[in-house]
Order: sequence, then structure tokens, then C-alpha cells
Amino acid sequence: MIERVIVWAIRNRGGVFVATLLLVAGGLWALRQLRVDAFPDLTDVQVPVFVDAPGLSPLEVERLVAFPIEVAMNGLPRVTQVRSISKYAFVGVTVVFEDGVDIYFARTLVSERLQSVREALPTGAEAQLGPLAGATSEIYLYSVEGGDLDATALRTLQDRLVRPQLRTVPGVTEINSFGGLVRQVQVVIRPDRLVSYGLTLHDVVESVRANNSIAAGGYLEHQDQQYILRGLGQVTRLDDLRRTVIRANARGVPILLGDVAEIEFGSQVRQGAVSRDGRGEVVTGIVMMLRGENSREVVRRVRERVEEINRALPPGVRVASYYDQTDLVEGTLHTVRNNLLLGGFLVVAILLLFLGNVRAALVVAATVPLSLLVAVLGMRWLGLSANLMSLGAIDFGMIVDGAVVMIEQFVRRLHADEEAGRFPRTPAAFIERLTFLARDVGRPIAFGVLIILLVYLPILSLEGLEGRMFRPMAITVAMALFGSLVLALVFVPAAAAIVFRRGAPESKTALRLAAWLEDRYVPVLRTTLAYPGRTIAIALAVFCLSLSLVPQLGSEFLPELDEGSILIEAIRDPSVSLTKSVEMQAEVERTLLAFPEVTTVVSRVGRPDIGSDPMGINKSDVFVMLRPEREWRPGLTKSDLEGEMEDSLAQRVAGLAFGFTQPVAMRLNELISGVRADLAVKVFGEDSDVDRRIAEQIAAVIATVPGASQVQVEATEGQGYLNVRLDRDAMARYGIPVADVQEALETAVGGRPVSQLVEGSYAVDVTVRYPHELKSSPEAIGGVGKELCDRFRAEHRRDATPEAITEYYASLVGA
Repeated sequence: MIERVIVWAIRNRGGVFVATLLLVAGGLWALRQLRVDAFPDLTDVQVPVFVDAPGLSPLEVERLVAFPIEVAMNGLPRVTQVRSISKYAFVGVTVVFEDGVDIYFARTLVSERLQSVREALPTGAEAQLGPLAGATSEIYLYSVEGGDLDATALRTLQDRLVRPQLRTVPGVTEINSFGGLVRQVQVVIRPDRLVSYGLTLHDVVESVRANNSIAAGGYLEHQDQQYILRGLGQVTRLDDLRRTVIRANARGVPILLGDVAEIEFGSQVRQGAVSRDGRGEVVTGIVMMLRGENSREVVRRVRERVEEINRALPPGVRVASYYDQTDLVEGTLHTVRNNLLLGGFLVVAILLLFLGNVRAALVVAATVPLSLLVAVLGMRWLGLSANLMSLGAIDFGMIVDGAVVMIEQFVRRLHADEEAGRFPRTPAAFIERLTFLARDVGRPIAFGVLIILLVYLPILSLEGLEGRMFRPMAITVAMALFGSLVLALVFVPAAAAIVFRRGAPESKTALRLAAWLEDRYVPVLRTTLAYPGRTIAIALAVFCLSLSLVPQLGSEFLPELDEGSILIEAIRDPSVSLTKSVEMQAEVERTLLAFPEVTTVVSRVGRPDIGSDPMGINKSDVFVMLRPEREWRPGLTKSDLEGEMEDSLAQRVAGLAFGFTQPVAMRLNELISGVRADLAVKVFGEDSDVDRRIAEQIAAVIATVPGASQVQVEATEGQGYLNVRLDRDAMARYGIPVADVQEALETAVGGRPVSQLVEGSYAVDVTVRYPHELKSSPEAIGGVGKELCDRFRAEHRRDATPEAITEYYASLVGA
């Protein structure tokens, strides 16, 4: 069969060249459509579930929210792992499926099962699926800055103008807002007025909820016209809230919401903040790419949309990126491109040196890009991406191997025919001679390339993380090798029939080099053939010696890819406040900006709106953007720079622990294993104190291992809590249900949203709360309303009931 293919290619040279042109056209089209990434997305098939559980501690979240969801998800088909991370008022559950499961099918399964679990969750807990993203999905990070706008106005611009427009960009799955202050309407209750009117907090909450709606009245017909009947009762202004009637007093006079509360715009309670370059807080956004999209194309579209958005923003305000994954992708492509060009140049140079024929060298060199185009077509068909692991793994030596053997056969034998005066002069005789020479080496070439292909078959059997890493590389190389085999058997003979028609001369330099090498090789060959036993023994000895060196080499699953930036994880005491965390981060940023290699520093404290990165406010991610390495101080490496940064931070910022990594590497570690470290040890048990003691013992042992530079035990305790324990006997004596006390704590102190105010196409949460001075300390919270009781008892009697106190203050205001 191989001989028939060769014969067909030589006799149908025109068809071969037409097919080659079609290959070039199709390969270039596939190259333009090919997804481009820095390295393959190693994220397994996983579905994140985020649950907001206001007021619950991490232990309560774990028991009441995470555990029921984990139990339910473990019953789904083809689930390999379910893990969760519990924080204050939040839990993130990750459901991992087997490789090959369709991600949309997996999300459908999780969504259906989540519906049955929602009823078992605590009141107020809201569960939703996370975005469809992977390790390389955070492709574009930006800040909204400039102008005279405050943090609330900038955040409003981000949520109402920037975010909706960026979400319409094809390939973008989500825009995660982070930082700034979210605008909300606050109904600040004055407890003295509330008591004086004989009202309860529950009355206020219910009035706000009940007086904000739209009623549907069907329709009516009037003079051949139909009119839709609607009752517009939505709140659109603060005055609408102020005029909301709570109820009427005994005299029929309405008590309005404005009589018992101050109604104003404020900001939402937050669990995160972002600061930049030590100048204070900023508003940022995280563009998350849909998994499987072309990152380079998506970023290009995002950049174009950002330019449009900047033209629509108020004067002085702009959207400015501080992290762009395109830089990493372009750097990777630059490396791959340089390697391919350098490899191609070396192949051509060596062929010219040893063959001494320019036409032969160019024919062989042409098989390199053509083989790559075959690989690109296959990658496009299979949905693989071009990255450092796939294209960067192609070896030119293997690709041109078959073509070199074929072309060398033509050059040597045709040159020998010329020297002997036997070179065929007629076209038919030339084609016949060329066919004979090609058939002579066709089978060895095919078997040689196929043997190399067999080497990659075990890689295709890998599963899990190893399979996601190396299977695309093996497939790409295999397709390039198959393309090179076809080209060696079809394209090279067809091209040789044209370029060698007038002869295949060899240069004298190539002939002398071949003779010189042959003179030195033949004696060695004769010696080894004369003593075969000794030759085999020496080979075995060298092989055994090499095996003894293997344990000393060290190993690494994935070589570290320099992303061109640094991510520093800063960890503080768990009880630290958000305000203090932001202040400490400002000092961290100023310290890092002192290095001339640093261009900008952005710190993200806590977690964003979408809890894809559920950190506490005691942790922060510090993005350190660096200048190109050619602009660094002479002789400085990235490892040296990180060491200098760590020493400087340790001297200038006390009370923090630091870990150095890179943005994509950190995200990859977190998605694969649920932790950010390269190596993590998890301790499971019922008693958290015992778990922590064992973890500290393990960390002490690991710290003694050579090469372990940063060993930390994750803080699972230390967060301060102010617990309000209900006196059920006193509550029973006064007839107060538990729900009312909890509502007072949750709404008035915590500031829970109870309704919404509509502003155009957007809605602003309306919260009911007490003044800040009444929740500034444990004593203030416990003493809410105490001053009223003390005043009444001082003027009247000490054993007064709450009803008597209410009636007394009602008489003061003439209610």
C-alpha cells in the first residue's frame, strides 16, 4: 500500500500540489479560529454552589448549610468529589464530576438537586450556582477611577453602566464587582419615637414591605378602547417612604414612617474592599471568561468595549485595567514562535550543511509548517487550544525525520547516477527512477514514524489531572507526526519530481564532511562489531549508572511558567476589622511600590459580590504588576525580587504573614484542590481544637523538609463574636416571642434589606436599622431602649411593665 501511495503521488503531482494548497488554506483558517491560551485549562468538570447565610458563624454554616448540600450532591451520578469551604455567613460547595461529563449536563443535575435541598436550609439562606468558569477565566481586571466621585458613586457607575455593557461581550460569563460602597436606602429608626407611638420594630418592617407593590386590576373597556388597570404603589423616592403610613393612633391620626425614622441614602454592609498603590480604596471589576472560549479574542472584544464605555463615562472617570491575561498569552506565543522559528532555521542550516543542496533543504523545510498546519486542523476539529504545552512540545527533529530520509535518498542516489553517467534523461525514465528510489525507503520511513507514534499511546491513557495536562500535548504531536509521514510519502516525492528533474548536485563541502565523518565512524563500528559482548556490557553499565542518578535529579509535575506578575497572599489575625485590614494593605502597597521593578499594586481584601474567592477580611490578594524583565536591575531574578520584597514587608509591616505565587497559578491550585498552596495536608475530625493541634504538629514536621520555604497552618479560629443569649424566662413574662427578638437583632442592628426602591431600571435595597451609636459596643446594643425605661422608672415606679412605659411616652407626644 505504501508503494502504491508513493507511485500515485509522483504520477499525480498536480493533484498533490492542489491538495497542499487546500491544506495551507484550511490550516490558516483553523489557525485563526484556534483557541489560544498560556497553558491548558486543567480544571476538572466542577460546578460551584454559593450560599449566603446571613448571621451564621462558620461552624453553624458548616453544620446547617454545607453538610446538607454535600449529602445531597454525593448522590448524583458520576460525582467524584464534593468539598466545601465555610466562612462567616457564606459557604462555597464544589461538586466535581468525572472527566468527559458535559458541563451543562452537570450544572443541570446540581441545579435540580439544589431545589430539593433549599427547603432544608436555614431561613434566609440563599443558594445559587457559581459562574461557568475555569482556572484561566479571570482574564481582565480593571478599576473604575478618576473624577470627583466618591466610592458610592463609582460603585454605582460600575454596577449600572460598566458591568451591564461588559456582560454583553461574547465569551464573557460574568462581571464580578469588588470594592467601593453599594448604595442603599436606610430607614434609621429612633427607638424613643418608636416607643412613644406604641409601635414595634415589626410594625415598621411590615409597613415598609406592604406599602411597596404594583397591583394588577385586569382591564376595562371604554369607548371601544381597552385599558390595562394597574395600581402603582412602588416606592420611587425617599418622600414616598417618609409618607408611608404605619398605622393610625386612637384619634385616627396616621403615624407615618417619617415620624419614627430618618430616611436617607447610605451604603451596604460589606465583607471586602480593594485599594490601589497606597492611595486608598478603589472600585474594581473582574471579567470572567466562559470556559472553553478563546482568551485572546475575548480580551480583544473587552478592550474594544472598554474604549466605548470610557467615552460614555462622566468627565475624568475612566475604566483602567491593571491585569490583562493577554500579556501572559502573548508572552507564551512569543516563546513558542521563537522556538519554532529557531528550530526551523536550525533544520534548514543542518540540511544545507549535510546535503549541500538548497532545493532539497527547502523541500524538507517546507514539511515543517505543513505538518504544523495538519496539527492545527486536528486541534481545531477536536477543540484543543494552542498553548505552551501543545505547540511547544513539537520536536522538529521528529517531524522532518521521514522527509530527510526520503530527500537524502533522492540526492545521494541521483548524484551517484550523474557521476556514473546513468542519470535518466527522458521524463518517463526519470519518473521511473524516482519511483524506484522512493519505494526503496518508503516502508522504513513509515515504520520509523509509526514507532515514534506508539511512544505517545500510553500518554493518551492518562486520566484526571495528568490526562488534562498531557493528553492535548500527545494528540498534537501525534497529529503533527502523522502529517509529516503523509508529507514524506506524498509531498516530498511529488516535489522531488519537479526540483530534481535537471539533477541533484551535492556541494563539495557536504561531500567532504560526509567523508570525514565516515572515516571516523567506520573504525568505531568495526571495533564494536568485533567485540559484541563487551559493547553490550558497556551499554548496560552506562544504563545502570544513569538509573542511579535518577533519584538525584528531582522532579516537577508542571514547570513554573513566569506570568510576568506576582500575587502575594497577606494573612492577618482572624479578628481584625475590615477598616484595619485596608489600612495595613495601604502600607503593604507603599512598601512594594518602592521597588523600581513594580509598576502598580492592587490589594483585594475579603471577598467580592460573587463568592468565587471566599476569603475572610483577614486575608488579601496583592497583585504586583512588574515592568518587563529587561528594565530590571542588572542580575536581578524574580526569585531574588520576591526575597527582597518579603524581607522589606517583614520589616515595615508587622502582624502579617505572606505567601508568594502568581495569579493563574494560585487560581489553578485553588480550583483543583480547594487550597492555594502547591502542597496541602488536610486534617479531618470532629473536634476543631484537636484538628488544629494535629495540623500544627504536621506543619512543624514539614517545615524541616529541605525545600519547604513557606509552611502555614490555616487559621480556623480567632474570629471574635458578640453572642446575644435570649432570656426565655423574661421573654415569657413579657409575652415576647423569640422571632421578634431575632428580628430586632437581625434587622435593626444588622441592617437587613426588607424592600426595594426603584430608580429607573434599577432597584436599591431598603434596609431598616438602628442608629450607629446604638450598636457601637456591646453595652450600647444591650442598652437599646434602656434609657427610656430608666427615665420612666425614675419618675414613676420601678416595677413598671413595658405596656405602662409605652403608654407614658405616648402621652408625652400627644399620640
